[in-house]
Amino acid sequence: MIACPECEASVLVGDAPRVSEIVECGDCSTELEILSLDPLQVALAPEIEEDWGE
Repeated sequence: MIACPECEASVLVGDAPRVSEIVECGDCSTELEILSLDPLQVALAPEIEEDWGE
């Protein structure tokens, strides 16, 4: 578990987390990206924007 950077709630990352995996905060529904495993660090997941073929 790790604290959500948005609301400070505990976020469960699962038994076998992977770098770049996206997890969701159960309290505020913010998507978080796992940045490293040792120590476990997360950050707000980047927003994916449509480029509409440009």
